[in-house]
Amino acid sequence: MKPRFCTQITLMTLIIVFLATIAASVGIFSRGGPGPTEHVSVHGQKVVLYGQGVYRHMSADVAIQGIAQDWVTLLAGVPLLLISLIFFRKNSLRGAILLAGTAFYFLVTYLFYLAMAMYNPLYLMYVVLLSCSFFTVALTMIPLLQHDWNGVFAEKTARRAGLFMMINAAMVALLWLGVILPPLLDGSIYPKDLQHYTTLIVQGFDLGLLLPLGALSGFLAFRGRPVGFLLTSVYLLFLSVLMLALVSKIAFMGHAGANVVPVIFIMPAIFLISLAFSILQLRGLRTEP
Repeated sequence: MKPRFCTQITLMTLIIVFLATIAASVGIFSRGGPGPTEHVSVHGQKVVLYGQGVYRHMSADVAIQGIAQDWVTLLAGVPLLLISLIFFRKNSLRGAILLAGTAFYFLVTYLFYLAMAMYNPLYLMYVVLLSCSFFTVALTMIPLLQHDWNGVFAEKTARRAGLFMMINAAMVALLWLGVILPPLLDGSIYPKDLQHYTTLIVQGFDLGLLLPLGALSGFLAFRGRPVGFLLTSVYLLFLSVLMLALVSKIAFMGHAGANVVPVIFIMPAIFLISLAFSILQLRGLRTEP
């Protein structure tokens, strides 16, 4: 039987693949510009701008991280999206879960690019990528949420995955609060990480949206709720690709001479745990249509 919304999801997924390939390639290989330049922010902070390519107006460290994520999007995200689409079109539950989780990675990625990346010629491309990713996730999740998940997942593994997700959400929340609270308490207000940007985009979206979503999904799974098992599976797939991007960012930053201890040990560990739980969750499905 043909999966619901198959035509619409297929079209939007192929658009994501096409545009993300272009956007990531331009981010990686674009050149031109004056090179690194110093800029003073409205808060009086001196910031070194990257100075070349489409990320020329971004701070050098953030631009390097953007390029690192572009590599992961190009070499891991796009192929995984195509593979998941193939299995989804075969009416596979595993394929649908994989597609939802991977599309969610693209949704979050281009939400951040729209909100944080300095305005560049790829702006409208980011808009289309965000829109297609959102509706791919939404249309894929509608039938999944309506499916009867009782007895489908390996409950013991799903509960452990839920516990991991709650712990991970708490750890990241404490990390970001460690960036935000000290300046508020000492009266300086503006964290050093703000640089020349208008606000802390990553921390804000994490604390206000992504971490609560992960924690709630994990809590429902830990309590043995079948819908929590589904949400945890989708979120862990997203988290696996996102953590791979973070590992890539850390590697690029380390190569550029930044101090990446202790995150060089923490982020790969979170990536491996997320990936292991993702594989166990998908392999543990007891029924396929």
